[in-house]
Amino acid sequence: MTRGGRALTALHLLLVWAAMALAIPALGFGLLMAAWGSGAAAAAPVLLLGVALTMGLLVAVGVSARPVVPMCSSPPRRLGWAAVVFVLGTLGVLAGLAAYGGDVDMGTATTRVALTGLPYAVAAALFVPSGWVRLGAVAALMAGVLYAGIVGPAYAQQRRHEAEIAMYQERAELLYLATTPPGMRLHHAYLGPADFTVEYRPLQHTEPGYAHLTIRSSPTPVLRCPEVPRENETCTVDAAGDLRLVRDLAEGPGITLVRRHGNAEVEVFSQALDEAGLRTLLSTLRPLSETELEDLLRERRIDNGR
Repeated sequence: MTRGGRALTALHLLLVWAAMALAIPALGFGLLMAAWGSGAAAAAPVLLLGVALTMGLLVAVGVSARPVVPMCSSPPRRLGWAAVVFVLGTLGVLAGLAAYGGDVDMGTATTRVALTGLPYAVAAALFVPSGWVRLGAVAALMAGVLYAGIVGPAYAQQRRHEAEIAMYQERAELLYLATTPPGMRLHHAYLGPADFTVEYRPLQHTEPGYAHLTIRSSPTPVLRCPEVPRENETCTVDAAGDLRLVRDLAEGPGITLVRRHGNAEVEVFSQALDEAGLRTLLSTLRPLSETELEDLLRERRIDNGR
């Protein structure tokens, strides 16, 4: 290909890209407005008109490519070229929209508009009788597939993970763990609007029993028993300020201990642990580390209830 041919090819592909970068967003906006104002039925005429105008624009762009694109040498062949470029390019745009809907980063609004014309330019490049131009088109296509199918989703997943970590860390004053009781495992954790609950269960799924650790925001500086105790419930506050609550349940006594911890209060409850085991939970309280938080998220053992 001569220098003039290379320049004309570059101009041709640039014109295809520019024309479609303007026409396709306009067509999409028109469809959106028509469907929003009058429903899907009103969008059909807009779609037909938009496709016809876009095809006409591609045919007009193809006139300048007659010296370098054989399919643009006559009006009938130019119409066929425009139809194939439109179909292939639209498939590329739809694939990009699917990737964008999957939270793949496509840059700013301006960048996304510019990218709209790229699939059509790649499709047009496939009709240029030059091995290097077609090789470049295939390379661009493969790069797009690689980004939209592998790199972009992985990056999007990483961004979602980092955002989730940051969201939990906003409530760092509630995120605490205790040493897991012997014979138990951390089963699940729940972050609520004003509390964080950790549930411990036996290592063997068939064994009964559990223990709950709850850290909640509390404006009350001193723990007090209820003025009117519930039936089958005994409440005391010891000299250290810890509240002890014993409920007589059908399956045995349930013990709850509550202790102040900074601006929060910590509650532990179990029917499987005795009071000494519950106090061990309280005494081994520690902040949830970022590594532990990432492990819980990866294993889907923590939920955000906000």
